[in-house]
Amino acid sequence: MRELAALLVVLSAACTGDDGVHTYEFGPYTVKPSEEVVRDCVQITLHNTEDLYVSSVELTTGPGFHHSNWLYVPEHVFAGEDGTFHCGDRGYSEAVAAVFGGVLFAQSTQTPHEVQAFPPGVAVKLPPHTKLVANIHLLNSTDAPLTLTPSIKLKAIRAEEATTLLAGISFQDQALALPANRESRFTVECDLAPQHRTLFGTDPDFHIYYVLAHYHDLGTGLTLEAVRPDGGATTIYSTKTRVGDTLGGPIEPPFAMTGYTKLRFSCDFYNPRPEVVRWGVGDQEMCVYLAFSDSTYNWGGGVNDSDEPPQNETQVGSALHYSNPCSVFATDNSH
Repeated sequence: MRELAALLVVLSAACTGDDGVHTYEFGPYTVKPSEEVVRDCVQITLHNTEDLYVSSVELTTGPGFHHSNWLYVPEHVFAGEDGTFHCGDRGYSEAVAAVFGGVLFAQSTQTPHEVQAFPPGVAVKLPPHTKLVANIHLLNSTDAPLTLTPSIKLKAIRAEEATTLLAGISFQDQALALPANRESRFTVECDLAPQHRTLFGTDPDFHIYYVLAHYHDLGTGLTLEAVRPDGGATTIYSTKTRVGDTLGGPIEPPFAMTGYTKLRFSCDFYNPRPEVVRWGVGDQEMCVYLAFSDSTYNWGGGVNDSDEPPQNETQVGSALHYSNPCSVFATDNSH
């Protein structure tokens, strides 16, 4: 893929319709048979001089476009031309992007077309002079080359229509070690109350509007729960679909965190291989979820070190269960 960099076409100019839909094309990409690309990024400058209130995102990619996470940052961050670039050349990382901006959209694994839509009046606000940056993951598992011409559409509503503004929630568990030839579950429980009390003087009281899971071929499901101080829990979102299907959706009605202090997520896997599978790309695994809430802060963390081993092994039926402590971070999203 790197040797094709010179052939990559710079992003086309955005096409904006009367309905507030902004369409951006990027690429094209030619992916060789059995080729995997994990270190390339895409930049799209929106050229917006005013706040942009995004109520839905539509990503159209095609076979071989494995996954992508889209964040927004000010134009001067990760400086460079629009188009495709090697992420390391600009020091790009999702953690840094989240500090300077926030999460806009995440693609379900191997889904060629996906729409993330919020209820009427609900939107993510993008400040003036914003650009989108995404780390893209391309994977061609076929024996023929694939050519992709992706596009992303942002639907914006007027400022007076935006009654609820959303911020991102993103947690991951990198402490994966899927045991060979068996089922397993990996759980992380994250206490938001200490930081929420420091910031607002109260326990969490925001609402969750949308959740999306991310895992690879060995994943069989992800469950997100809200946990009360007495240990009782309520399921917010659960998916049992395999990769290739949409792994996210709206929470209707939005889930109220009032009365709950923690978010707990669990990823389920079945590993039929004779070797342990760990965190990573390719034939390795991931355990991540993205959500959106009406908090004025972005929330994130989890287990962010792939060298950390899974802890607290127990057996439940035929499955091995593990759990690790959670790190929690909060950044101001009230731009």
